[in-house]
Amino acid sequence: MMVEDKHFDLTGKRIYVAGDTGLVGKALVRALSERDVTTITASKAELDLRDQKRTHEFIADHKPDVVLLAAAKVGGIEANRTLPVDFLYDNLMIASNVIRASAEHGATRLMNLASNCYYPREAEQPLREDSLLTGPFEPTNEAYATAKLAAMRLTQYYASQHGKGFFTLVPTSLYGPGDHFDDERGHVIPALINRFHQAKQNDLAEVTLWGTGSPTREFLYIEDAAQGMLHFVEHYQGTEAINLAGGQSISIRELGETIANIVGYQGALNWDTNKPDGMPHKALDSERCFAYNWRPETSFNDGLKQTYRYYLDYVAAT
Repeated sequence: MMVEDKHFDLTGKRIYVAGDTGLVGKALVRALSERDVTTITASKAELDLRDQKRTHEFIADHKPDVVLLAAAKVGGIEANRTLPVDFLYDNLMIASNVIRASAEHGATRLMNLASNCYYPREAEQPLREDSLLTGPFEPTNEAYATAKLAAMRLTQYYASQHGKGFFTLVPTSLYGPGDHFDDERGHVIPALINRFHQAKQNDLAEVTLWGTGSPTREFLYIEDAAQGMLHFVEHYQGTEAINLAGGQSISIRELGETIANIVGYQGALNWDTNKPDGMPHKALDSERCFAYNWRPETSFNDGLKQTYRYYLDYVAAT
């Protein structure tokens, strides 16, 4: 299945990357640096996107043609489980303020990033776009998923009610240089890299990991993801949310063994089955996104090695 290509040219555009200090935002800024565009950014100290007045003033002053909404409060299972108010409120405010201000101050295109965790826990795998709202969320990230669902609907309604070129992209699990490498904020790959590296440095005989290791996840290297996001800003004209898929699917147990091998940790892996697994499986259906002539280019092993090299530089600099 291929689709008609209606190209939106980014050349010469003013592009605001909301969330430029995060994993996705940094990669988008790097990808945009290779293009003839003006990139607009603001740190959280300069602009708290939860502040409606300041967000509207910033977008009105800078008048971006394109807005890439990559800003979010993110974290792993434990943070999501223990701080649901923070994850729901902060993400609702960030998305609502940026989307509304962009619509009111003349942005032509807006890409909102959702999360694959907003699909139902028990939805058929791989997760298709039309499985949304066919069942309950995974309880450990329900607050975050609720906010992401609301933001997706808001972009969709601006597109249908006001004719805006706004849309939502749903990336599979992302990893790579620029991620958070700690247990509290980091997702599974950066957290495991940090855990195994520290265990290696301290000659630990074993590392304890959460759950059974049986859940499967799909991972996409961040540089591929950033190029894919810009590709869809240029080529996707739909109003329905669309997956950004096509990464590597792997069990958490195999992932742990693979990362331990790359880091060079030779101790035992102990799985604490009293801890939650999260969603049993999570991979996105790629049929629709591949119809737009996009594919990732980086192998999973190469991506993990590049991420570990970045981590080593990060540790040396801190």
